[in-house]
Amino acid sequence: MGKIAFVFPGQGSQSVGMGKSLADQHADIQVLFQKADEKLGYSLTNIIFNGPESELTLTTNAQPALLATSMAVLRQFEKEGITPDFTAGHSLGEYTALAAAGALTFEEAVYAVNQRGKLMEEAVPAGQGAMAAVLGLDRAALEEVTDRISAGGDVVAAANFNCPGQIVISGSKQGVEKASEQLKEKGAKRVIPLNVSGPFHSPLMKPAAEKLRSVLDDANIRSSQVPVIANVNAKPVTDAEMIKENLVKQLYSPVLWEDSVNTLLDLGVDTFIEIGSGTVLSGLIKKVNRRVRTFSVSDEESIVKTAAALKEESE
Repeated sequence: MGKIAFVFPGQGSQSVGMGKSLADQHADIQVLFQKADEKLGYSLTNIIFNGPESELTLTTNAQPALLATSMAVLRQFEKEGITPDFTAGHSLGEYTALAAAGALTFEEAVYAVNQRGKLMEEAVPAGQGAMAAVLGLDRAALEEVTDRISAGGDVVAAANFNCPGQIVISGSKQGVEKASEQLKEKGAKRVIPLNVSGPFHSPLMKPAAEKLRSVLDDANIRSSQVPVIANVNAKPVTDAEMIKENLVKQLYSPVLWEDSVNTLLDLGVDTFIEIGSGTVLSGLIKKVNRRVRTFSVSDEESIVKTAAALKEESE
């Protein structure tokens, strides 16, 4: 039997009503969502369960909403007695992965990502930053273009290496526009502008990263009980101080998701369980390696089904 990794989605996976059925069925899950509301000082739960979508999509709401939902699903899934050998998360999901691994309490994590969302929103005035997904181009060709444009004074950089042939770029509006044109000339199949409020995971986030440090200083980060694969270097980490440094750098560095999946494969993981809303990560993992098994758990039905499949094997 190979090893198991729990993986947690990032911004973009949110949907109105996520986690509601679990909260309706289980008092302890309802309490978990209430704890988030108490910590934040407003009803995040109402926005998650009832919308409107425009409110839920705001970075300051989407980040704690996804974290709270993933943790709620995790709490229910843990009752099946399945534990991970490693955890990992995409961008915001790394905070959920750390909370799942015991490095942060639920309340600390919810508060930290709400603050992180605020800092990301404030870092660059609206309309001045942009992001775009680049399909069908390799890393070296992409970075040659982004490095050249950045050197000319328009900031643009790779923000997410999601899977082979899917890289997200981020930076100033001009930088992303220039890169989009030049990357198509270089042979990119498509370049799709993303509907985001800022140039996340680009050097333009450095001012926000320093402010994030003081938020993380207050978050009382501990060493994790299982290794967490860090976005910034795709390496396993358990040490509290290293975890904090990685999270500060993560704000302005690319998310090495493809590399993180490959690290987990090298460490003997053959089963990935995506915990929370959506199936984005399962799709990306399959594009990195078609042979691995992926499960997505988001509600009672998928939890029971996944647990049964895993238990059947270990018998």
